[in-house]
Amino acid sequence: MLELRPSCECCDVDLPPDATQARICSFECTFCATCVETVLLGVCPNCGGHFTPRPIRPANKLAANPPSTQRVYNPDCAKER
Repeated sequence: MLELRPSCECCDVDLPPDATQARICSFECTFCATCVETVLLGVCPNCGGHFTPRPIRPANKLAANPPSTQRVYNPDCAKER
């Protein structure tokens, strides 16, 4: 099951479970669409993989399968490119 991480690892913007702007790589590194398109240029700075839109978990499944609350933030993500 996906963790549904709560924020962009690059700019720390909130990405709630229903965020349509959330992007993930195959390791579930999580970024917003803006950072993926303008800062990272479609390549994950952590693993070198590509991104896909993160699926949205149905609201009625969130209570039994809650999203992660642990934020991952690396303000230097743009420098790592």
